[in-house]
Parts: sequence; C-alpha cells; structure tokens
Amino acid sequence: MEAIHQAFDEHHVIHELKHYLPAQAPLKDFVHHNTLHAFQQLKFFDAMRMAGEIFGYKSTLTVDEYRQLYLDKRIDDAVLRRVIEEQKGAANVEAWLHKVLNLAYALPPRGRIGAVRSFWKKEFSIDLDSLVHPILFRTLCSYLDQGISIWDFPVKNKPFLAALRKLERYSSVSFFKRKRAKDLLLNTTCEIKDLLDLLVGDETLYAHYLFDQQFSHQGWSGMVSSVESLPESLLDARRISVHDLIVFELLLEIDALDYVLRSKWEPLARRITQKPVPLFDHVPATDQSTVIEIWQQAFEWTYFDQVLAGIQMEKVAPKAIEPKSFQALFCIDDRECSFRRYLEQIDPSCETFGTPGYFEIDTYFQPAEGKFYTKVCPGPITPTHLIKEFGVVSKRDRDAHFSKLTHSFHSGWLIAQTLGFWSALRLFVQLFSPRSSPATATSLHHMDHEASLTIENKDPGDTVHGLLVGYSVAEMTTRAENLLRSTGLIRDFAPLVYLVGHGASSTNNPHYAAYDCGACSGRAGSVNARAMAYMCNHPEVRARLREGGIDIPDGTQFLGALRDTTRDDILFYDVNTLTPDYQERNARHEVIFEMASDLNAKERSRRFMSLNSKLDPGRIHELVYRRSVSLFEPRPELNHATNALCIVGRREISKGLFLDRRSFLNSCDYRLDPSGKYLLNILKAAVPVCGGINLEYYFSRVDNQKLGAGSKLPHNVMGLIGVANGIDGDLRPGLPMQMIEVHDPVRILFVLEHFPEIVKTVIQEHAPTYEWFHKEWVNLALVHPETKSLYRWIAGDWVPFVPLTRHLESVSDLTPLIESNQENFPVYLIQ
Repeated sequence: MEAIHQAFDEHHVIHELKHYLPAQAPLKDFVHHNTLHAFQQLKFFDAMRMAGEIFGYKSTLTVDEYRQLYLDKRIDDAVLRRVIEEQKGAANVEAWLHKVLNLAYALPPRGRIGAVRSFWKKEFSIDLDSLVHPILFRTLCSYLDQGISIWDFPVKNKPFLAALRKLERYSSVSFFKRKRAKDLLLNTTCEIKDLLDLLVGDETLYAHYLFDQQFSHQGWSGMVSSVESLPESLLDARRISVHDLIVFELLLEIDALDYVLRSKWEPLARRITQKPVPLFDHVPATDQSTVIEIWQQAFEWTYFDQVLAGIQMEKVAPKAIEPKSFQALFCIDDRECSFRRYLEQIDPSCETFGTPGYFEIDTYFQPAEGKFYTKVCPGPITPTHLIKEFGVVSKRDRDAHFSKLTHSFHSGWLIAQTLGFWSALRLFVQLFSPRSSPATATSLHHMDHEASLTIENKDPGDTVHGLLVGYSVAEMTTRAENLLRSTGLIRDFAPLVYLVGHGASSTNNPHYAAYDCGACSGRAGSVNARAMAYMCNHPEVRARLREGGIDIPDGTQFLGALRDTTRDDILFYDVNTLTPDYQERNARHEVIFEMASDLNAKERSRRFMSLNSKLDPGRIHELVYRRSVSLFEPRPELNHATNALCIVGRREISKGLFLDRRSFLNSCDYRLDPSGKYLLNILKAAVPVCGGINLEYYFSRVDNQKLGAGSKLPHNVMGLIGVANGIDGDLRPGLPMQMIEVHDPVRILFVLEHFPEIVKTVIQEHAPTYEWFHKEWVNLALVHPETKSLYRWIAGDWVPFVPLTRHLESVSDLTPLIESNQENFPVYLIQ
C-alpha cells in the first residue's frame, strides 16, 4: 500500500482518494463488485485488518458472533481444531483453542479516518457536516440529476465548478452566507492548497484532512469519482470531478466557519497539540485479529468440507437416458441451481449446462425507438458490435399521470384534480391486490419478443458510431464455437436446445439492475439468448462448425428463452420459426418448464416470511408472482443471498447433491480442454463476476451501515443515480439489509474439475485472475477428474485435502425439508 506523501501533492492525493472511495456506478449500471477492491493487492485478512483500522469498517463478524455460531453447531469443532493446527501447529491447538473460545477482546477500532477533522468539534464546538452537507448534497444531486427533478439544473452544459461560478455571478441568491467564500470562487483560481492553508495550515495534515472530508460522505464522493472515470455511465452527461467537489466543499466549510464563528477561528493546525496517527501507517497483527482469522476459516470450511465430501462420494445416479429429450444452457447464476435440478428431476432424459449468461454475445443493444445503447456483456469487455431491434408492433403501456405535463402549473393542477384521484384509488387497490402496471420493471420488456433483431451483418459498411451492426458469418461461427466447446456440448445434440437467459421483475426496487444478469452488465439476457440461437441455427455457421469438428444435426433447432427469476416465469422466443411437429415438441417441454417453475417457487418460498411453504406449488407460484408486483414488498426476491460456491466442471460432479441454491454452476469438460484454454477463459470471467457478487454480499452483511445500504425502507432515489436516507443523506453504497439478512458471510469456494498441473499453469498465466486466489479473496479447491482426489490451493501450490465429513444424510423427497425452516441447510445426497 502506497503511503500518502508528507509534502502535499494534490494530484497524488486525489488519485489515492479515488482509489479508496466506493466504486459503485449509477443505479442503471449497478453491477456487483468487490467493495474493498482498493485493498485487493493485500492478502485478505491483512486487508481486513487495515480496512478496519483505517476506515473503521467492520470487515468480519465479531468474536462473539462467531462463538454463537459455534454454540449453534454452525461451526464444527473438528474443523475449528484443524484450522488451528494448520496455522499454529499441533502442539499449540489447546492454547489457541482457549484464546478462540474463552478470552475477552476489545471492540473493533473506530478507525483513523476523521481524526484530523474532528478537531473542529473538539476545539471550536462546531459541526461542519451539519452545516455543509445539506447544501452540498442538494447541489450535487441537482447537477447530476438524470430526470427525476421537476426543474433542470440551470447551467448543465458546463463543468461543475464553472457552472457554480456562473450561477454565483448571475443569480440573485448565493450558495454562501458570507463574502469571503464568494470572492474566492469568483476572483481566484481556487487552488486546493490555498484553501487548505486557510482551513488547516499544516501541509503534513492536508492529505489526512481531505480523506476525512470526503469519507464523511463516501457515497456522494464515490459517485462523483465513478462519473468522472466513466462519464458514459450517465445517459444525460455531466462533467464533474473529485477536484471540483473538494474545492466547492472547502469553500462551503470556510463560509460556514465565517458565518458561525465570525473572526474567532484560525487554521486548525494551531489547535492540534498532538498529531493523529498517519492514516496509512502499518497495522500490526494481534491475537484478536488472528482469532478472527481462525474463526472465519472455520466457519467457511465447516460448509466447504461437506461440499467437497459430497463431490467425492459415489452417488447413486439414475441411468443415463438416450436420446436426450432436450438440452438447455442456463446462466451460471446461483438462482438457476435449483431450477436445473427440478428440470432434471421431472425429465431425467433432459440435459442442462451452465455458462455465463451473455452466451459469448459481446454487443450493445438498441431497442426500437431507443435513443441510447445498452451494454449486454461483461463490464470489462468493450463491444465493437451493435444489435438493433426493429419491427415492434405493440405499444408500451403508459400511465397518463406519469407525464411531464404534471410538472407545469396549469396542466399539473388539472391532472391532479382528475387523474390524481383515480390514481389514488388505484394505488389503494394495488396495496391489497397487487398486479402488474406500467410502473413495473420487468426483464420480459427489455426486448419485445415479437420484434426482430439485426443479428447478421451482410454489409461491412453498416456501422453506427463506429459499431458494426450485427455479426459476419465468421464472427458468428467463432462465438458459437467458443460457447459450445467451453460447455462441452459438441456432440449428441438433442432435437431442441434451449438458450435460457435470465432477468428479474420489480415494482419498487431501486437496485433493480443488481437482480438482472451480471454477465450482461446488469441487464436481462434475452437479446443474447435469442442472438446465439440465431447463430447456431444459421446454415453457413453450421457448415463452418462442421469443418471444425462440431456437427450439429439438421434435425436440431436452437431456441432462445428468458427466465424471470423473481416471478419464476419463462418466455420462449421465435417459437413460430419451428416446424409444426417441433412446435408440438416444444409445447410438451414448456409444460415441464412450468412444473419446474412451480417447484422452484415453492423452494424459494421457505425464505419468505409472508408465504406458507406448505401450500401447493402451483398456488405458491401465484403468490410469488404477486410478491413481484407488490408496491409494499421489500423482498420480492433475495437475489444472490447465501451464495457460497462456484463449481466449474461437468454436471456429474454436482448432480445428486442438494446445495440449497448456494452454487454458481459453470459447465466445462476437461476431456475437451486438455490444455485448459477454455478453463482459463471461464475463470477470467467467472472469478471477478462471482467473486465480486460474493464479496459485495459479504461486506454488506458484516457492515450493513458503512459497506452496505442499511434498510431500504427509508430510502429515497436521488437523481436516478443512487439512494439516500431522507432528502439530505449521503448516497448509500452496497446492498440494503433486505438483500443480505439471510446471507452467511463466507468467501466463495471455486471448485474446479481438472488436472492439478494444468490448473496451476492456467491460473498463473493471467495475473488479475491469479491475484484473487493468491491473495485469498476467494477460496480454491480442485477435484481430480480421474481419481476424485481433492486439493486445496494454499500459498501458491496444491495441497491434498481429506474431508473430515464421512457421511452425508440422504433425502428422497425434498418437500418435508423445504417446508421445515428458513435456515441454511447442510449438504444432502439426493436419491
């Protein structure tokens, strides 16, 4: 970690600030990521210790919380002892067990952040935050607003500081109460160092002061930093920078001090007799931090031990049925884990696969009559293609009172007196009888299922803003081959192969984008599924695939679909392109998908307090749909809550295990990938995506106030870019309490099926991926595909692993289990 220079270097300090501030993008682009990405160059537990000491984050559970888990049998005694032995040696197990179980420890540190700026309260009895933040937040929100406000910001075509100068110069009102701050803004260049000379007066404290200041509202500062780095994240562009934010806030602080204290204040450094500990000084390990590390690993491996034992055990598998009735490729998303299990249970002759839900389609998408493009592929990819929608016949539903006409004085009054009463009545009915409305955000409307898409490009000159509209035959072939080879589906094709993307629905959820497909940049996977189905059906693409060794029979048809994970509904695309006999076949499959949806809704219902899990699956499915459109339902879906695993390998290694919807499942056949080429491509995408999801849930769970968003009930949407408590609150990064309250904060375990020497070579080839494993931000294990021997990745090499779990309970009927309780289940064998 780079230390902040003692001599003040403005550019260096701002660079460091941006590095440590939250990196959450505006709500429309909300994609899960490692909340503490700034510390990722450190090993996980070193990073947790530093983050806690420097910023006051609660980065793990407390010792008392771990001890309660131990008393509740959620942490196994044998696993705890093994962790201690691995870290401290067999001779020290009892001594450290006493420290872990019995010794008292101090409360977590409050953090070094805020230490310099706190002297305003101590020495001058003034709370600058309460005086500065309201006007600061309102100004930022108004300037960045994306269309929620009644009035536009008066000067939005200029950079932030220039816009403020123009407003200050020509308005009849002022941001400031005293003359000095106004003069500084209008008549000087407003150098940060000059302003800090007035406020602080000691150059060695300037960096610490700015960190204190910006982390007193890390949400707004992080949003400004994000917009500065990615201005395209705002549809209605703004030019703003952390530099401009700091300048404006320093001016507001000077003005507040002048207004309250008049001339009775002086630079802060003159009142500081003992300087605080430098912000980034080393934080040494202690017995307490070591005890927490032991507890966390014991908590994680109590579950992981069962998983690996289950993978290694011989399971009673049903006899393979040939030919396959259908095959379905789903996103690796953990919410598909149970749905795939039910499909395979209802129809043992079907076959399911998992792959990132963008299905190798790296593109922007432009809806019909849409003004903007949306990225529908992983965030790190910069697409060079555009798929456009055309031929939309149906019109989107609209509510008349959701109109700009309501903003004006005369028409607004008229609408309020007429449609307003009708809307109030409808709202009252909606509370007791929820139903879909134009205000419902649903993935099923991301693309019109009756419209057409420009998937194939027949003219290389057909470009828009440098983007090629559609794909050439060669490009389509490459993407289809990558998808099929990476999943292992290169032979024995069923008559119908489904590509099932996923999305979500919500009526009252600002974090809606977090529920859609992370591999599609927080959008639904409908465009991708439909486009890849088109490519795999294309005669020229099939001919080229056949030359490369993938022979798709003429009798095989690919069909795109979209599964709404909130409603547990599924929509199939382009069914009318099938022959009559294949349409009949598809109709039979749709019945199977519907049955699986009913059973999946029942399994999900055990987590929902308001639903009776003992009801009939069909009835529960109806109630789940009502939850998804209910205005007052804060938990329409728990999304990735409880995620803990990512299994990369053939379906056989996890089939027959009940993993309680906790695992991402990515198909990969080691027999078709002897060099690990496709495995590396999978890990380059899956590790940051699944690891980012897992860690955002982890940190939002252990510190929901600082690293999460708190309860969503008092949230207000600010400028359509973020949420805050009340009208003057800081933006809340991370996830709300209603998304994480059932989550167990464990680092995800990646389980790979391949040869140890191949995987070792593969993961070391790509430094960003290797860092996740080497720095222990995620766990890594391997199952040998031929011997079923298990290995753990420890300190840069494979270490043989023998599970302590010798027996797993078997279940033949999941219904009594699902109807029993809401807690996380152990691993079961399914008969």
